[in-house]
Amino acid sequence: MSSLIKPEGYKSRLSVYDTQKAIGLTKRIFEDNLRRALNLSRVSAPLFVDPATGLNDDLNGVERAVTFDIKETGTTGAVVHSLAKWKRMALYKYGFSVGEGLYADMNAIRRDEELDNLHSIYVDQWDWEAIIAKQSRNEEYLKETVIKIVDAICTAKERLNDFFPALMTELSRDVSFVTSEELLSMYPDKTPKEREALYVREHKTAFIMHIGDTLADGRPHDGRAPDYDDWHLNGDILFWNETLGCAFEVSSMGIRVDAESLSYQLEKSGQNARRELMFHKMLLDGTLPLTMGGGIGQSRLCMLILEKAHIGEVQVSIWDDKTISECKSANIGLL
Repeated sequence: MSSLIKPEGYKSRLSVYDTQKAIGLTKRIFEDNLRRALNLSRVSAPLFVDPATGLNDDLNGVERAVTFDIKETGTTGAVVHSLAKWKRMALYKYGFSVGEGLYADMNAIRRDEELDNLHSIYVDQWDWEAIIAKQSRNEEYLKETVIKIVDAICTAKERLNDFFPALMTELSRDVSFVTSEELLSMYPDKTPKEREALYVREHKTAFIMHIGDTLADGRPHDGRAPDYDDWHLNGDILFWNETLGCAFEVSSMGIRVDAESLSYQLEKSGQNARRELMFHKMLLDGTLPLTMGGGIGQSRLCMLILEKAHIGEVQVSIWDDKTISECKSANIGLL
């Protein structure tokens, strides 16, 4: 178990029964908001992929995918970490056009995940991806999209507050944009997570940009795989979580790599061997469309909107004995 935040005097504002109703309502309202805001169509998504295709998300490059043998094919399947690369392939195969996009429910098992208030080995998120024009591969377009997503989240929060008057906190629509380089300059003696906390505490809602490349101190702000986000056109959406008193990430997103940025990032990360994988070949030769996309945590969003102290209050997972004991002592009811 990683460190557990135990808010003093915590008591869930909703009963378990009302929590279940509120989870369903939150997902329906937000999903509809997101679909309309970004012009997305819902599609079916895989739970697992063939690891030989290069379609699985490698996250930080150290997480182990859950794999299994397939009796009939004699091959191996790997449970997805996310749909970051699969979505781009799907847009191409399904015949989507510029200005259109897709979204899907993504369910994953991340067996190496540390367990704390925000993290579980079970991951559920809305994975979305949209085709963009070449002239939209810029920071201004990225920021415009972030604002639309934040508005969709804040509208969902307002609706849930109306349905359940026991919910009291509000979320700020005013997004503060800052780069990881600027954060390092502001707080040079702090860790990346400490920088985020200090900044988001002050600004309430933030989009932290440029994640993946090395900074002036020789280290990246956070890890990013080299073959989906452009490290200079991406970022994380964070809100200040009043219940936990911390910066709270709900989405990682960005404009995706083109052939030029993919080449740079594969070289920088020492992953040039991936050039021979199917997905990477199609990207490097210009077959795949230019896109932007991201993942928005479903349990994360429900946790934030319903003012819960632990992700285990809005999803069913497996926890270690210490987490179960400490949550019980802190009046945190795990499902």
